[in-house]
Amino acid sequence: MKNILLGAIAGDVIGSIFERNGLKNTQFQLFNPRCTFTDDTVMTIAVADALLHHLDYVTAFQYWGRKYPDAGYGGTFKKWLRDRDPKPYNSWGNGSAMRVSPVGWFFNTLDSVLQHAEKSAAVTHDHPEGIKGAQAVATAIFLARGGESKEKIAGFIRRHFGYPLDRKLDDIRPYYGFDVSCQGSVPEAIQSFLESDDLESSIRLSISLGGDADTQACIAGAIAGAFYGEIPDAIAGFVRGKLPAD
Repeated sequence: MKNILLGAIAGDVIGSIFERNGLKNTQFQLFNPRCTFTDDTVMTIAVADALLHHLDYVTAFQYWGRKYPDAGYGGTFKKWLRDRDPKPYNSWGNGSAMRVSPVGWFFNTLDSVLQHAEKSAAVTHDHPEGIKGAQAVATAIFLARGGESKEKIAGFIRRHFGYPLDRKLDDIRPYYGFDVSCQGSVPEAIQSFLESDDLESSIRLSISLGGDADTQACIAGAIAGAFYGEIPDAIAGFVRGKLPAD
């Protein structure tokens, strides 16, 4: 799981200073001192904790979210974290997709990955688009770690989830803006992985869209971590230096 987690967290940390920034190129400082982890990292760790220690997702999300209450959560999720009896709120936001990456590593069949991606999403993001976004990202990671080619990954995601992965980033970038919906951000994050050459370029490409930079880089980085395998020492060291010990 290490490469997937580090890939996801690297995208979040590096992208953290570019959210709503509107950057439209890949030529930016990769290791900025102002970079920090955000809610994407906290909730990714929460999913991993739930899987590794057999916790239900509500318990894990509330534990980690309350431990790091200022990580940048959306308003509705903030209220959910404080609720004594939290219920899903029909969200189609990309929060379900940003946190799901450990599911793509943990299970050994696609059916199990799809089932648990839905479970991880549905406690908050029970809208069909919220569930689909989580399932698509977890599926891409599962296929990537299994050695499938980018062509097969893209084809499977297109067929089973209906995401348009036939557009080039150069065509998307000029018209793309900030979008936190799964349907408006997950396909672009997956496309960033598909056009990448390594983990670093997947992160740079996703941030260059000028959208929800940390979340899209988190998604692209997780898939890239599964696909390319190794995390460069410089990236791993920078990311670890931004994280508390737990």
